[in-house]
Amino acid sequence: DGWYVTGDLAKLDEDGFITITDRLSRFSKIAGEMVPHQRVEDEIHHILQTTERVCAVTGVPDERKGERLVVLHVDLQGLDPRQLHDRLASAELPNLWLPAPNCFFQVPEIPILGSGKLDLQRVKQLAMEKVNGGSGA
Repeated sequence: DGWYVTGDLAKLDEDGFITITDRLSRFSKIAGEMVPHQRVEDEIHHILQTTERVCAVTGVPDERKGERLVVLHVDLQGLDPRQLHDRLASAELPNLWLPAPNCFFQVPEIPILGSGKLDLQRVKQLAMEKVNGGSGA
């Protein structure tokens, strides 16, 4: 049909131009619903009024819901995880898209590849380490 499956998400504008917006791998399946990590990150950055990457969202296994969201962050600009959770809820994100307050973990830096892209493997690894024995923010 003329399309090549890349694993990317994209949008097609009215002029026929394609803009890649995310990766299919940047979703978690929570209670049967696909939750986009980028959308949650974007809302956190909007709340914190920053264009710098100060957080990364990933999914970790959850016995009840399949996966749960974990937020690794460097700075919440004076907000605690409960306050940020409440602000996310006020932003009208669906409940399944809200990371629990105990799933926010401070890290020294957000893992970035030499290309400047988010190091998804390292983010997932750090999240698993934090959930399995690290402490929250």
